[in-house]
Amino acid sequence: MSRPTIRPTDREIFFAADDVIVSKTDLKGIITYANDVFLGIAGYRETEVLGQPHNLIRHPDMPRAVFALLWQEVQAGREIFAYVKNMAKSGDYYWVLAHVTPSRDATGKVVGYHSNRRTPERQAVAAVAPLYDTIRKLEQAEASPKDGLAAGLGAIEQHLSRLGVSYGEFIFSL
Repeated sequence: MSRPTIRPTDREIFFAADDVIVSKTDLKGIITYANDVFLGIAGYRETEVLGQPHNLIRHPDMPRAVFALLWQEVQAGREIFAYVKNMAKSGDYYWVLAHVTPSRDATGKVVGYHSNRRTPERQAVAAVAPLYDTIRKLEQAEASPKDGLAAGLGAIEQHLSRLGVSYGEFIFSL
């Protein structure tokens, strides 16, 4: 299935505080499960998402460095929390607080990833959105994607260093 070209809109989608968006992927980030909440908010049918890369819902406003950090953590077998701006099939966007964890088999081997996403606090979105905008612009200003990613990761490290906190502490402070 070819991936649709979607144009972002300025419309934000909100979902209920007790809704939990759930998805699972294989080790390469290919969607193997999406719950009804995910499908309803993102505006896709199950057949449109299963077998597709999870970045199907990636909003272009998101800095690549945030996803690089996320992948680094889960591939190392650790959980991570992150604020993420996603994009629905309509082009509308929605913010989530994502909790991504490795999924393990009976022997403890990582076999995929599991993500639960909840409605974020609005003050957290207000704090993280301008930071993400700055990081994304730094990434885009570089001559190559590799240099852009390095610039974005460097900006995250500098921000955390200025605050004197770890990434996890920063996320939970918002």
